[in-house]
Amino acid sequence: MFKLFLYPLSAIYGLVVSLRNFLYDYKIFQSTEFEIPVISIGNITVGGTGKTPHTEYLVELLRKQFQVTTISRGYKRKTKGYQEVEVNSLASAIGDEPLQIKSKFPEIQVIVDEKRVHAIEKIQKQDAAKLPDIILLDDAFQHRSVSAGINILLIDFNRPIDKDQLMPVGRLRESKWQMRRANVIIYTKCPQEISPITRRIIMKDVNLRPYQNLFFTTMVYQPLAPVFPDEAIPTPKLASDKFSVLLVTGIANPEHLLKYLSNFSENITSLKFADHHNFNAANINQIEQKFAGIEAENKIIITTEKDSMRLKDMDLSSSLKASLFYIPLKIKFLDSEGKNFDEKIVTYVRENKSNRDLHKRKSKKAN
Repeated sequence: MFKLFLYPLSAIYGLVVSLRNFLYDYKIFQSTEFEIPVISIGNITVGGTGKTPHTEYLVELLRKQFQVTTISRGYKRKTKGYQEVEVNSLASAIGDEPLQIKSKFPEIQVIVDEKRVHAIEKIQKQDAAKLPDIILLDDAFQHRSVSAGINILLIDFNRPIDKDQLMPVGRLRESKWQMRRANVIIYTKCPQEISPITRRIIMKDVNLRPYQNLFFTTMVYQPLAPVFPDEAIPTPKLASDKFSVLLVTGIANPEHLLKYLSNFSENITSLKFADHHNFNAANINQIEQKFAGIEAENKIIITTEKDSMRLKDMDLSSSLKASLFYIPLKIKFLDSEGKNFDEKIVTYVRENKSNRDLHKRKSKKAN
């Protein structure tokens, strides 16, 4: 019954979003194009589709050949405006996802700014030695003020959008028709194998255009890692060690992780918080009590890598620090599709970098 009251709000929201897209489509609102190549990674729904692991995949792919900068708004951070992320930054100040990327790739530049155009303009004023060859825009499919050379759209395989509806009735940020703006569409969180029939159904639902490529990725959990390495107990091995688990999550969809861990432990207590939840002292006390209530000799706390960024900010007891582990996550392309994806991305960056370098040389000669 309550959902009936949401339909008018959904209709109003849809009109506003459609009008905004119309104004961009017909150049009434202008998208800014930059000399530096830009790749946008985003989704068309609310909730987790795996943007950060896919952004990390791109960083890993490009960082050995090119100078990489990532830009995100720094969701739920307590600061505003342009900030450059350092390895020792606080998640509360710059956001958990940018800090996670900087922690993994300390050599790259990570920027947070809710105004992406402003961020890129500021980056362009840096010393030549620091100028990036490629900018990765995180969660930017709806951020049309910047014109990206490649738009990557992520869709959760387990939450198909063909019958979904606009917010707040459904999870869609905008009409499914706007998928046409994407150059690359990736179905994420897929099972290890997808039948040919399922692939054909998805291709029909997507209605792939000639300029679009469709890929499928799966999530691959890595071995546990301690959140506080200097204070942790020996790291358990999921496949061989027997232990009870308190799973602490502040992500959109923890079910996938819970299902994975259930393969290794028969005793899992789950403590869920909202996505990007800012932990407080009361939450830490709640975690302490839940953990103390698990009657097992071998027990640990497992959280996501993203949540670990925020938990590091908190004043934790030595016993919590010793028992707190996170589980890293990587993405893997199904079959041999990764090679085609890699080639497309690297070719785009290399060609546009070459064009920019050529333009600079011509400008110098002219002066």
